[in-house]
Amino acid sequence: MTWGWRHFRCLRAIIMDMKYYRQAHAVYHTEYHLVWIPRYRRKILIPAIAKYIDIQLHRVSKRYPDLLFLERNIQPDHIHLLISIPPRMSVSDVVRVLKLTTGADIKKKFKFLNKLYPCKEGIWSAGYFVSTVGINEKTIRRYIKSQTHEDSGQAKLEL
Repeated sequence: MTWGWRHFRCLRAIIMDMKYYRQAHAVYHTEYHLVWIPRYRRKILIPAIAKYIDIQLHRVSKRYPDLLFLERNIQPDHIHLLISIPPRMSVSDVVRVLKLTTGADIKKKFKFLNKLYPCKEGIWSAGYFVSTVGINEKTIRRYIKSQTHEDSGQAKLEL
């Protein structure tokens, strides 16, 4: 299959409202919904800690400018992020950076957490939830099926 302008126009019509990001050799739209919780799902993310986490996430975005925090919501027992991660970074590496950066600094600043979490493992649970965000499956299926119709105008070459 040869990609022509007509294919890009069709794809563009389907995903018109999406924002694309550029790197040297990639154009991407990779957004993820991340959720992680404190160890034992304790409700420790009081407003002062939530504000401090927000500051720490801002520092992370300065250190890693390709990470774009699109939405943040910090609840007493979990954190939601809508984040754009470039293709050169893995989701697990980004989660590791976020948890390490925020967890260590929170325990230093809010000493009462040392009583709740006396071990050196930190305040965050080991796991996390991640889901991709973007075009829904129905839209992708419709686009792929439409390619047969779009390609019918092109010459078929035998090799």
